[in-house]
Amino acid sequence: MNIPELSTALANVEIGTKIGTAMLSKALDTSEATGESLIRMMDRSMELSVNPAVGSNFDMLV
Repeated sequence: MNIPELSTALANVEIGTKIGTAMLSKALDTSEATGESLIRMMDRSMELSVNPAVGSNFDMLV
């Protein structure tokens, strides 16, 4: 058994695990931000739909 090669392989696995965890964490943060943005957008659209007079009439010249 070659101890230096084993040590290097284990270090590479540890680095890969840390990188994978960091990437998943960043993806989770991005998903949470996107979800919050979507909720805010839906809240704003619900405010407009409660008031039926908003956007129902428009003036147009031909």
